[in-house]
Amino acid sequence: MAQPAVDALSAQFQTNPPRELPTRRNTELLLLAFAAFIVTSALVLVEANQEQELTASILWLGLAYLGVLTAAHLAVRKWAPYADPVLLPCVALLNGIGLVMIHRIDLAQAEKAVQNGKDFSPDVTKQVLFTVVALALFVVVLIVVNDHRTLTRYGYTAGLIGIFALALPALLPRSLSEVNGAKVWLKLPFFSIQPGEFAKILLMIFFASFLVSKRDLFMVAGKKFLGVELPRPRDLGPILIAAFACIGILVFEKDLGSSLLFFSVILVMLYVATERAIWVVLGLAFFAVGCVIAYNLFTHVQQRVQNWIDPFADADGTGYQMVQSLFGLGTGGVGGTGLGAGRPDMVPEAATDFITAAIGEELGFIGLAAVLMLYLILAMRGMRSALAVRDTFGKLLGGGLAFTMVMQIFVVVGGVTKLIPETGITAPFLSKGGSSLLANYILVALLLRISDAARRPAARPKPQQQPQAPIAEAHTVLVQRPPAEGGASA
Repeated sequence: MAQPAVDALSAQFQTNPPRELPTRRNTELLLLAFAAFIVTSALVLVEANQEQELTASILWLGLAYLGVLTAAHLAVRKWAPYADPVLLPCVALLNGIGLVMIHRIDLAQAEKAVQNGKDFSPDVTKQVLFTVVALALFVVVLIVVNDHRTLTRYGYTAGLIGIFALALPALLPRSLSEVNGAKVWLKLPFFSIQPGEFAKILLMIFFASFLVSKRDLFMVAGKKFLGVELPRPRDLGPILIAAFACIGILVFEKDLGSSLLFFSVILVMLYVATERAIWVVLGLAFFAVGCVIAYNLFTHVQQRVQNWIDPFADADGTGYQMVQSLFGLGTGGVGGTGLGAGRPDMVPEAATDFITAAIGEELGFIGLAAVLMLYLILAMRGMRSALAVRDTFGKLLGGGLAFTMVMQIFVVVGGVTKLIPETGITAPFLSKGGSSLLANYILVALLLRISDAARRPAARPKPQQQPQAPIAEAHTVLVQRPPAEGGASA
């Protein structure tokens, strides 16, 4: 009786193995199709309201957008099948909304150029090309980085390259590095690039790798000061040198927005690694001291603070951009003027630094809040993946990457709405510019890789071959009835 029971139990496990976790790639595909529908509808509204007709450009833009999304989805399906299905659709929709707004501003700028008898080259064509290149780089990162933990081997190398990339524009003459007062560019014969956009990812890899190797020393080693146990200087030195070098370079390059971004990311990663609130307190204290020093040393910082306090004091001069941004947001109100029915072209740099002001004017508070919700969902899903991944390096890197997007959009929208001084950095995936788009798609590829590692089921141990007789005997013992009274077997 025992052997047939063993055979039946073995057959059941062979025919009904444990179910695999769903990859949810079809969900991702449906969300991407919905994002494509929203973007195409928005393009139709822009064309109808701005030119009162539908041109062939909408077909070209729509097909290009659908093509690159399909390629990205197939790449994720093949090389990161267990990645979070919400990350890529959120990015695709943000990128699509950015293309719509850049196209809408192009139409207004082209009309002005025709009236003034000047030639005009649309920016949206370049942005579509940058999107294609960015997604190609996105696929390359997914293929090359098949395990995010391998990046720990190149932590110090990434840190050195990142600092060099930040310092490079400061070492070059102004003719090769300065645009609108900020020395953050590398001007090449055929295109320009911002090395700092890529440096932020390299430095996050360095900080995550360094904190993983020195985490215990940051928590327990060192002397006490005012009741707080500090790490040893020789262990704390490298991260402080790297942090102050980054911030110092960015201050001298007059790019205070990026310096705030880097400092915040370093502080958050340090807090996540140690779970000690003292680092937040010390970081905020250093930040306050740095703000006072920067205000007293640099005239451009004083000017931005003055524009923040009262932009109407020089409404036709240095405060013109902020004043026009506030007027645009006020004109949009709750529901907006409608796509193609506003005047976002009156705001200088509307397609780059102030693209959120253009969105707020034409889509209103509701539309801008919806865009911010997309960023919030993107960051929350990234944080969720960082918490779920099994290794400490993945937690720190994923948390830093997700927080970077939150902090960047906070700095951008805070500057546009006069909540904080205007900083000059761009909104991820929305603003015009190739460097930001390329770097942020690399960031998303790394997040997807970490998400894939977090959701991927653990490998099953191989079954060991055991002799049949002991198994039968063991199961025979399990299926025997308890002995009857008097010690006799039933």
